[in-house]
Amino acid sequence: MTGQVGGAVARTLLSARQQVRAVVRDASKGAAWKERGCELALADIRDAGALTAAFKGTEGVFVILPPLFDPTPGFPEVREMATALRMALEAARVPKIVCLSTIGAQARQSNLLSQLGILERMLWEVSMPITFLRPAWFMENSVWDVAPARERGVVPSFLQPLDKPVPMVATEDIGRVATGLLQERWEGRRIVELEGPRRVSPNELAATFTRLLGRPVRMEAVPRETWAALFSSQGMKHPLPRTQMLDGFNEGWIEFERGEAGSLKGTVPLETVLKELVARA
Repeated sequence: MTGQVGGAVARTLLSARQQVRAVVRDASKGAAWKERGCELALADIRDAGALTAAFKGTEGVFVILPPLFDPTPGFPEVREMATALRMALEAARVPKIVCLSTIGAQARQSNLLSQLGILERMLWEVSMPITFLRPAWFMENSVWDVAPARERGVVPSFLQPLDKPVPMVATEDIGRVATGLLQERWEGRRIVELEGPRRVSPNELAATFTRLLGRPVRMEAVPRETWAALFSSQGMKHPLPRTQMLDGFNEGWIEFERGEAGSLKGTVPLETVLKELVARA
C-alpha cells in the first residue's frame, strides 16, 4: 500500500473524500497515511487470516502484490501470496475487487511479468466482481535515468531499438483510473488495459531530458549479450525473467491483449513525470 501505485490510489481516493483503509505490514510505514486520514490495518500478504480481517466491512478492495524483481524459478512466492489473497477475499465476502496486473499478463512466454499472469489466473475464479487493471511500463521507472542523464548526458537503455515507441503510463493515471473503477458497479470479470497519451521511444525520453536539464542527453543501447552478467553483478540470483521481460517489450510480444487501439489512454504526459523526477533528485 505504501508503494508508488498503492500510494497514488490512496491519495486519489482521499481527494475524492472516500474512506480508505490502508493495509500495511509495518505500522511505522503506515504512519504517514494515518496522518492523512486513512484507517490502518496490519497484515502480511501471506497471512490469509489477517487479510480477511483487513478486508471485512469494505465496499471494495484494491489488490496489489509487493514487487518481486528477482523471483525464484516457478514463482512460488507469487503462488503463496495469491493463494492467501484468494482465501481472504472469499472469506471476507468483499463486494468488488480491482486487481493491479500488467501489460502482457496474457503472454505465453515466461518472463518477469508472468507473476501477474499467475495472479490473474488464481483470482479469476473468485465469486465476486473483479477487474484486472493492466497498466503499461511505468514512466516512473525513469527515476534510474536521472543521475546518468544529469552527470554524463548518456543513459543506458535496455529498451531497444532506441527509436521504437514503448507503451508507458504515469502512476498518477493508474491511481485515477483505479479509483474510478473502485467506485463503479459491474458484474463478473473484466480487463482494463491502460497506457499514457501516446507511446514514447527511448530517443524521445532522451530528448525530454535534454529539454529539462538544459544539456544534450542521448540514449545508449546496452548490448543484449551483456545483460545476464550485468544483472548478476547487481546481485540478482535469477536474471533470466528480467531478461525475458525486456525481450518481450523489444520484440513486441509483451503488448496489450487488444493492442494499442483497444487500450484506455491516460492524460499525464512523460514530460510531467520526468520534470517531477528531476526536481526530486
